[in-house]
Amino acid sequence: MKNPKCHVYLTNEERSEVLKSLIDLKNSMMEQGRYTDLLDEVIVKLSYARKKNIKVIYN
Repeated sequence: MKNPKCHVYLTNEERSEVLKSLIDLKNSMMEQGRYTDLLDEVIVKLSYARKKNIKVIYN
């Protein structure tokens, strides 16, 4: 079965916080001698992801 796609909409501030957190996690994993291949892929995908403006309506 194919994995379903997941869409996450983040503001610029949220996006930068997620990137910083992922980089911090990668650094700590490197210090422990663990593999960081998956984290590298996620960081690249997040940094090159298309930015989309959406209108949010609160009721």
